[in-house]
Amino acid sequence: MIARTQKNDRELPIFTLDKVIRNGRYYLFRYYFGVTIAPFHQAVLGVQLEWLKIFCDVVRWANVSRAALENGISQSSASQAIQQIEERLGVKLLDRSKRPIVATAAGRVYYEGCKELVGRYQEVENRVKALEDEQKVVGTVRVAAIYSVGLAGMNLHTERFEHEYPGATVKVEYLHPTRVVESILDDNCELGLISYPRKWPELNVIPWRDEEMVLAVSPTHPLASRGVIDVTELEGERFVAFDPELSIRRAIDRFFRQQSVHVKISIVFDNIENIKRAVEAHSGVSILPEPTMTREVEVGSLVVLRFRDHRLVRPIAIIHKRVHTLSLTASRFLNLLMRPECRSAVAAGAFSSMAP
Repeated sequence: MIARTQKNDRELPIFTLDKVIRNGRYYLFRYYFGVTIAPFHQAVLGVQLEWLKIFCDVVRWANVSRAALENGISQSSASQAIQQIEERLGVKLLDRSKRPIVATAAGRVYYEGCKELVGRYQEVENRVKALEDEQKVVGTVRVAAIYSVGLAGMNLHTERFEHEYPGATVKVEYLHPTRVVESILDDNCELGLISYPRKWPELNVIPWRDEEMVLAVSPTHPLASRGVIDVTELEGERFVAFDPELSIRRAIDRFFRQQSVHVKISIVFDNIENIKRAVEAHSGVSILPEPTMTREVEVGSLVVLRFRDHRLVRPIAIIHKRVHTLSLTASRFLNLLMRPECRSAVAAGAFSSMAP
């Protein structure tokens, strides 16, 4: 049976659990997944593993079109695959009356079971293929990152990884800091890049790099020609600040308290891009990670000043789930990120700076 609704759709591989049994691969399945086929035969026997992946992607993204794109098929093919599963189970797995689409109670149970099954099978395939060829790392690693880690920098790392491992791909999703953590905990991504990490019982936190925080001023500001200043010189200055809920704001407030400096908050934003625009518009000065201002310094719209005798840094860390062994693809990408040249903020190149 082939899932195909349009002439140009690619054919989905015919790899079903009943075919596993017929081909004598039952024991391989039982060994790697720790399950017997029998308890699942009424639910998934004859269901293509790729259909299960499509279903998991629909639930993960709450969007059929996005899941279809992830799997290289049309939206109608993705919908057909899910309908086939529902017909076999005799239950509705998705509530299509809601936007975005949500899984039904039965769908959530099915999703929790299938995502591990599909993920473990793909990982077994990847590791077996890599045994004969160390460079033959295949599959996709999903990464959740705060915006200001840098689009340009991450693109360089991604391109380098995909050049070294042509069969592998990296998909980076840029999110608000809280969403980065949620994405890892919900198994939507394997790796996360976040600033000001704390200890989470469910996550491993790996220090990645420290970015120096510097004063950003407009070129016409009286301090612009100084290069280096004392923190106390900011007393009474108009200051463009981060939202109080953000870790970077709390770190800057703590820095000012330690130096007994009081600034006048003129305006508040939740992202670096808006703060830079406000500083350029003479709404005040601000303290920002230096790598996020590469472009503005080059064109002369902002001037960077360092603090004399004080160094403030923004720590960036990589996070992943404790209880899950990283896939081979994710493990290799993590190894690349931990290389000295990738951990350096300078070597990472120009950075995007949409959010903290």
